[in-house]
Amino acid sequence: MTSWPAVLTIDPIHRASGAVRLPGSKSISNRVLLLAALARGETLIDGLLEADDTRVMREALSTLGVLFSESGGTLRVAGCSGTFLVREANLFLGNAGTAFRSLTAALAFSGGRYVLDGVPRMRERPIADLVDALNALGARIAYRGQPGYPPLQIAPATELNADRVSVRGDVSSQFLTGLLMAAPLSAPQRGLEIAVDGPLISRPYVDMTVTLMQRFGVTVERRGDAFVVPREAYTSPGRIVVEGDASGASYFLALGAIAGGPVRVLGVGRDSVQGDVRFIEALAAMGAQTDLGDDYVEASAPLSGRLRGLDADFNHIPDAAMTLAVVALFADGPTTLRNIGSWRVKETDRITAMATELRKLGATVEEGPDWLRVHPPTRIVEAAVDTYDDHRMAMCLSLAAVGGRPVHIQDPQCVSKTFPDYFDKLASLVSPPAKRSMKRDQARS
Repeated sequence: MTSWPAVLTIDPIHRASGAVRLPGSKSISNRVLLLAALARGETLIDGLLEADDTRVMREALSTLGVLFSESGGTLRVAGCSGTFLVREANLFLGNAGTAFRSLTAALAFSGGRYVLDGVPRMRERPIADLVDALNALGARIAYRGQPGYPPLQIAPATELNADRVSVRGDVSSQFLTGLLMAAPLSAPQRGLEIAVDGPLISRPYVDMTVTLMQRFGVTVERRGDAFVVPREAYTSPGRIVVEGDASGASYFLALGAIAGGPVRVLGVGRDSVQGDVRFIEALAAMGAQTDLGDDYVEASAPLSGRLRGLDADFNHIPDAAMTLAVVALFADGPTTLRNIGSWRVKETDRITAMATELRKLGATVEEGPDWLRVHPPTRIVEAAVDTYDDHRMAMCLSLAAVGGRPVHIQDPQCVSKTFPDYFDKLASLVSPPAKRSMKRDQARS
């Protein structure tokens, strides 16, 4: 894996074009790892993301007694048929929200004693809505620190005392995802109904969860805003392929839209189960030329002039919407991103962080509780930008180098959370090749 210096300078990018293949989707990878671990039989996983978030999930599952082996890029998972062998463990889950929330739910009724913890930022990320829902069903989960936040202590519980529960949907869709994936293990015979209290953010991620559960033999029924999950064993599909990361695709598609292009991203296409593939629609609305195929997405600059400013709701693709905040630097008017309140409880408070860093680059930025408005600068200013130990901040802000000024990325190593070789792939698209090659050699420490 590439090792980066404490500060990585991205030299001005004058043009970018070419093709890049994506690493596996983090969201799919961690869901598939857990489902394969819980299933009956062995599962072969191709294309699994190798990054910090999947590493902590695998380490936690290994601690719980799940056996893994690798051969030729394929991971073999020996499923535990719904019962983890290890009944007492301390699990460290870094800042991997998907892993933390889904394992909390999966372990709540497993009959064991567990402590779940993470990095300091994880201890600031709310989890009360999930814990309240699980405890309402009969789980015994307590806080070991500040109420409402990790770390958590899980005591033995095996039986649900209700067949219906509600969970808020406006803080994180991962709470619902965790309940959905855990429900088949301990649901009553007539099934468990999970009602969503209030609006559901990031619904495409929940759709992804339901689709993957079906691949492992469990069909979730939808009744309006509720989901009914049967008591049913997960069964291995035999082999499953993880598609490319659609959130990661957004950086390269944006690069094509602001730096000429065309840039083609391979590994994700029109049949993707990831909602972030719809990022291409936002670029098209801003005037970019786009193309969507079976296994690729492509973007290039508008035929006539600059991109247009945009005012839209991004509840459905909040992660990819971060990329648009930087694309907004290159538009001909203000861009407003609405319904992105979930940014505030991610790896950092992304609304405040993004506003702060875009101002360093010369933009005028307004922010509200769940919205951000970016007024593009006359010209982008050279700046050292902070990344807040947030992989998406680092990847988004690197695109500002298209403005003709160097951008100095503080702590570029944070991209290892989901995309360890991001900067190498970015360099592979930048012209001319001679400078690109020199840049990679100088960037490595």
